[in-house]
Amino acid sequence: MRALLVVNPAATTTSARTRDVLIHALASEMKLEVVTTEYRGHARDLGRQAAESDDIELVVALGGDGTVNEVVNGLLHSGPDLDRLPRLAVVPGGSTNVFARALGLPNDAVEATGALLDALREDRERAIGLGLAAGTPGTEDESVPSRWFTFCAGLGFDAGVIGRVEQQRERGKRSTHALYLRQVARQFLDEPHRRHGTITLEQPGQDPVTDLVMSIICNTSPWTFLGNRPVYASPKASFDTGLDVLALNRMSTGAVARYATQLLTSSPERGPHGKHALSLHDLTDFTLHSKAPLPLQMDGDHLGLRTSVTFTGVRRALRVIV
Repeated sequence: MRALLVVNPAATTTSARTRDVLIHALASEMKLEVVTTEYRGHARDLGRQAAESDDIELVVALGGDGTVNEVVNGLLHSGPDLDRLPRLAVVPGGSTNVFARALGLPNDAVEATGALLDALREDRERAIGLGLAAGTPGTEDESVPSRWFTFCAGLGFDAGVIGRVEQQRERGKRSTHALYLRQVARQFLDEPHRRHGTITLEQPGQDPVTDLVMSIICNTSPWTFLGNRPVYASPKASFDTGLDVLALNRMSTGAVARYATQLLTSSPERGPHGKHALSLHDLTDFTLHSKAPLPLQMDGDHLGLRTSVTFTGVRRALRVIV
């Protein structure tokens, strides 16, 4: 088997020595080409090259969720094709690794490499669904390129938090759960639309849902992790179904405290719920419009401000080694 290993040298939880050990282990089982990313978007370019090649059968992403997202977008540059495209494998190297852990992989890079090699020997793979977001036709965002996401997206509050975290990391701060929690508090205090929601959710054949303050789109469950604790925004979300949505129409201090507590105590059986929470399951197509530009994130990557985004849940989009 010929494989491409895409290595993010800035991955926060793997040292150069650990990466060398992993590369040696993988190279012992396959014909391995190793490329270290050098710029933002490099992993996407490598994924696209692998998709357009005639002989690469497997792409391994060694890094965090951002690296995985880039590789996936490169592989699916021309759309899904299960019979033709290389398979994807993931070795977690980021601070949270939601996608890898949602697939059931160990969060330790060495253990995950062992699990990957076992899966390859036993020919274990899975066709998973993914989310696709694009600018909505007829709006000012219609020219925004489409982008795939593997586990979540968000328009509004949570994307604002991620934007703040990225700013702190650019200033040299480490990506820790404490950093995220501090930025949640600051985003809440500065949130200009928490009393009057600007988001409308539209889906074919349904009445629009208006005045939403925030929206989280999940392609799998859990939504994220706080250390080893999984957090379930949409417990029914799955790689085997369409997209799930959790939205709130109020962000008063009391409502935020209630729903934050529900998130922290969530389980595979129950996520946030109540009269100000909207939960939708297994959606194929829907659009979020906002009266004011709001931040957008996908797979934990802040993508700037948007006023309208159309989401599509695409089943069986990519083959993944599990």
